[in-house]
Amino acid sequence: MWKILAYSLGLTLAISLGYVYTCNEAVCGSVVSKCLLTQSCNCELTNCTCCKDCFNCLSYLFSECCSCVDKCPTNTDQTTKKPNLIESYVEDFLEPVPGLFQALTEKADDQNRWISVTYPIDFEVTEYTPKKLVKIHMKTNEQDVIPKTDILTLNCTVAFMSQCMSNAKCKSTCITMGASKYRWFHDACCECIGERCINYGINESRCKDCPMDNSQDEMTDDEEPDYPDDDEANETGANDEND
Repeated sequence: MWKILAYSLGLTLAISLGYVYTCNEAVCGSVVSKCLLTQSCNCELTNCTCCKDCFNCLSYLFSECCSCVDKCPTNTDQTTKKPNLIESYVEDFLEPVPGLFQALTEKADDQNRWISVTYPIDFEVTEYTPKKLVKIHMKTNEQDVIPKTDILTLNCTVAFMSQCMSNAKCKSTCITMGASKYRWFHDACCECIGERCINYGINESRCKDCPMDNSQDEMTDDEEPDYPDDDEANETGANDEND
């Protein structure tokens, strides 16, 4: 009986390990055998009714061994499906000036230095909702409505700079505009983000003239985008002010 059980278990484990090349049998063999024996991971990832039990069973080895039981979400390259999805760097500002940012972005910029995008955000109000958000909602205009008593709808505004720029230049530009945070994409597109936005605005590179040519879409991970360095950007900014 035990020989049959051991053979079945070994066969199941071999199948599980066979189609996932990242599974480390030396590290995961013992704990995966236990989880397969107890059927703690016996469900599909798309309908993961056993995921909590599987997580607990694999314990501290979950991240190393989830692939052995086909419970690791795949990290597919989203850029192949949606080219505008580019890796980015984000940061919050300590002293934003929301009134300034709103004044600069509520209408189209005359010099086309940026393009503003405004869209509604709904989130549920609970006892854990930050008081700042509730306070912001009390100040919103008539377009910000409450579809339900426990739902807040706020308008998020972001501004995509038209030209490519360095991370440092992007940060300084968004600070001077009064933004609450910023997102700098690795293709050198800069996004300044208003105070009512969550999750750092729009996770898409939408700058009008950046990247500057199609060749940058084919950059490798070791290459850097062709954007002005900080000295050139500062010099250009000074010239603009003098004009």
